[in-house]
Amino acid sequence: MGPLTTALSSAEVIAVGTELLLGETHDTNSAELAASLAAHGVDVYWSQRVGDNLDRLSEALTRALGRSELVILTGGLGPTDDDLTRLAVARVIGERMTPDAELEAWLRKRFESFQRTMPERNLRQTMRIPSAEALPNPIGTAPGWLVRVARREGPRCVVTLPGPPREMRRMWHQEAVPRLPLPGSALYTRTFKTHGIGESDVAERLGSLTDGASPSVATYAKRDGVHVRVAAKARDIAAARRVAEATERQVAERLGDAVWGFDDDELPALVLRRLETLGARLAIAECSSGGALAELLGREQEVQKRVEGAVIAWTPDSMATLGVASDLLARLPGAAAEVVAALATGVRGLFKVDYGVAVGPALRTSETGADGAFGPDRNESAATRVVIAIAGGSGLSVKKLSLPPLGRAWLRERLAFTSLFLLRSVLG
Repeated sequence: MGPLTTALSSAEVIAVGTELLLGETHDTNSAELAASLAAHGVDVYWSQRVGDNLDRLSEALTRALGRSELVILTGGLGPTDDDLTRLAVARVIGERMTPDAELEAWLRKRFESFQRTMPERNLRQTMRIPSAEALPNPIGTAPGWLVRVARREGPRCVVTLPGPPREMRRMWHQEAVPRLPLPGSALYTRTFKTHGIGESDVAERLGSLTDGASPSVATYAKRDGVHVRVAAKARDIAAARRVAEATERQVAERLGDAVWGFDDDELPALVLRRLETLGARLAIAECSSGGALAELLGREQEVQKRVEGAVIAWTPDSMATLGVASDLLARLPGAAAEVVAALATGVRGLFKVDYGVAVGPALRTSETGADGAFGPDRNESAATRVVIAIAGGSGLSVKKLSLPPLGRAWLRERLAFTSLFLLRSVLG
């Protein structure tokens, strides 16, 4: 079949590999390809994951070709018996695979460049069907295919890509995309990042705005709050932005002060940038967050300039070492607001910095309403209460939280992000 002249409007991604179904490998390829296709104006309505089984893979491909103009398969292009993508495409298209002399010569030369002898089983990677155009892979050993085929439903394209993300990414952007008739439209998106309101509250504020198709408004619950994405498609990015303008303004008005950032903004980076603007430094004392706050900040390059120290303090002795008065610890539990505030003041003084942040111990609330200490080895099934305090600037800022029993990992992450939100508010 000759080159397609009609722009592809719909696509489907099939991720191949039993390891994906077992949870041994995360499927990042499908998300990356879907984002790229959306940016090129192609709608992705379906996505599948299929194990290394020829019948099920053939069935998935047949189904995809019946409803999508472009089908992209990632994975299953290796040299072993369980790499079945080429065979499934050949079966569904109805063509026989034969060795490609040029691909074989290229592959043998590639192994020679590694000073290795090519195993004969790698010849599987040089097979091709007549309608497949080979897609070069200069950073791996698995060439891809671009297959153009006429079907009852209309003309179709099949692209096979390697599973390793680095190889997939290069082949898709540099080899496949230039060969495909993708639409000339562009996708404009604007993401509002919020804190302090749940997804249902966000949906209620947005009302009928979420009913539109272009521009569309969608909500997503993320680890740093609820995100609201406005998206519009048009012939170019400027036109798409104009389509989204009115809806974007309405979303901003309805979300109000709940918005803390946009698009690629990351909360730890915003906090560190603000500290840099102020010429201020920070020290952290963590109890129930177990180092999660320091970990979030530590991923940013600016952390060494702005975070003087971070300590995990579970016990009264460790809190006393950080500057909490012994008589206060004797009178009150470690989770009390006064103790956590003293811990923030203490860690600030110990490290001689501008701001001290303390995430206190958690109190475990039983069904009868009684409270108990919630240390690192205690039962996580009960609800918890935690105090966060920041010392510095104009004085003390204290926030009391009551959190549902969603597990220790969730608790640590929630406390870390809440600490960052409180710190951002204090920094102004």
